[in-house]
Parts: sequence; C-alpha cells; structure tokens
Amino acid sequence: MDFRSDNHAGAAPEILAALAAANEGPAAAYGDDDWTARVQERFSALFETEVQVFPVATGSAANALALSAMSPPWGVIYCHREAHVQVDECGGPEFFTGGAKLLPLEGANGKIAPAALEAAIFGSGVVHHAQPAGVSITQASECGTLYGAHEVMEIAQVCRQAKLGLHMDGARFANALAGLNCRPAEVTWKAGVDLLSFGATKNGCFAAEALVVFRPELAESLAFRRKRAGHLFSKMRFLSAQLLAYLDDDLWLKNARHANAMASRLAEVLQQAGGRLAHPVQANEIFIHLPDDLAESLRQKGAQFYPWPSSGPDAYRFVTAFNTKEETILALV
Repeated sequence: MDFRSDNHAGAAPEILAALAAANEGPAAAYGDDDWTARVQERFSALFETEVQVFPVATGSAANALALSAMSPPWGVIYCHREAHVQVDECGGPEFFTGGAKLLPLEGANGKIAPAALEAAIFGSGVVHHAQPAGVSITQASECGTLYGAHEVMEIAQVCRQAKLGLHMDGARFANALAGLNCRPAEVTWKAGVDLLSFGATKNGCFAAEALVVFRPELAESLAFRRKRAGHLFSKMRFLSAQLLAYLDDDLWLKNARHANAMASRLAEVLQQAGGRLAHPVQANEIFIHLPDDLAESLRQKGAQFYPWPSSGPDAYRFVTAFNTKEETILALV
C-alpha cells in the first residue's frame, strides 16, 4: 500500500515496448533521429500550433531551462511559496539562470492569485532592484488543485501588462488535463503560457520530460542551454520514443484518468474513516488531516504515505498512480 508518490510507480508496458523497439539497429545521435523529428510533429499537432520541443530526462531540468530562457541573471521569477522550483530543486533555477531571484507568493490551495501577483511586482527599471522577468505556475499545483483556463488567462494578463514571461510546470500536466477535461491548447498557449514543462515520468514513462516552447524567440538559446546543462542526450531516440508512445492512443490521458479516479476513491475511503480534506481533490494527490491514532494504525498495517506539515500538523499526502489497483485501496479499507 505505497501511496508516497507517483514517482514510485514503474513504467507502463507500452513505454517499455517502445524502448525495446527503438533499440533495434543504429540511429543518428543527439536528436537527429526519426523519433525526435516525430516528437516535434506530434507535439505541434497536440497543441494545435507550431511548437519547439526539447526532450530532457528530468522535470527539474525542464523547469530550470525554461526559467533560464525567460529571465536574465538579475531577474525576478514569481512563484507560489510551495512551488517545486522554490522548494524542491536545490537552487537549480537560480543556478541555471545565473542568479535570478525566486520570489515566493502566498495563495490558497497552492495557486497564485492574480491580485497577489500584481501587488508583488515592483522595481521595473530601477537599477537598485532585481527586475521582474517571469512567473511560474504549477499544473496540477503542489496542493493537487487545478488552474482553470480562465485562471491562467487572468495571470497571463498580469504578465503581459508587466512584460513578464509565463511558465507552467506541468509535472502532472496529464492529470490536470484529465481533471479539467479540456484540450491542451486551451490551458496553455491560448491562455497565455509561453513555456511548458510537459511531465511524463510520473505518469508511466521511464525517464522522459519535454520542454515545450510556444514563443519562438524563447527557443533560440535553448538548444545551447540544454547542451550546456548536460541534457542533450547522445541517444536521444530513447527519450523521444517514450514521448511518442506516451501520446499514442492517448495513453497519457488514459493513465492520468485512472490515477485521478483512484485518488477520488481513496479520498472517499479516508474521509469515511475520519479524515478531513486539506485541499480539494482534483487530480491524483490527496492532502488530508487524519487523527494521530488513525495515521499510526495505517502505518503499522503497512500503508506508506508522507506527513505534509505545510498543510497542517496533522496533514498527510497520499498519491495514486497510473497503475494503482483498486485492490490496494480495498486493502487500506
């Protein structure tokens, strides 16, 4: 009964089969292969516009590279105080940008409010201050909640007025799309997003993420930034093959819908046992307040989950994955 993270799940059979197929025979190196060329085509079709796609192996790399393309070393990047770029990337964004400042903002349920963002922006043109450069939002948020298209548009409007770039950390983008039930374009570039970290590893891939660029001028330096960062893989076909298989037959959405459904079921179980939700369950993460004796009893009987102090002293996080079985939830019952 491992509910610690969707990172604990293995890879989907379709992804493993794609890796085996890509292993047959030689292929050009450093992204000059047929798989990577098809990735560009598939993502452009998926997002209904011409995009530039940079496959990388980790979400941290996708995020940091995106922010480096958006901000100079003297820039400010606004994000939620619980954002992964702020809390869990070991200063990677600051390192890749050459010193840009992350400025964390408060916000209910893990989301930035447009008014709070607008109030935080200051110092533009003043040589004594770091210069406003960009905003990073997380979809699904670090509290498992979702930005609707209109919410993204409102943040994008503030960005445009202040001439800031807008990045979306989509480590759980598939889960967000499954929860929102909308087209990828509607909640990204059509809503004002400039760069997207498109996550796949948490949802069934072995190790594959994609940095998707909607503004062509932001892509100009990224080929060099990715190489300098050590993420221009010589055998890039193995990353690209995963991404192609991930999109084939909507595997990415099927996996995400299953994970989301399991989270909803698990949330029901935990509430029936005396738990109280800390945040709405909108994707595949559950943040819930549990009585101490219940949490300890579950642990003693083999359930694995993390305490989550940022949501309260008695709060815990449970995460479901693409391969979570209903029998596992019944075992928890």
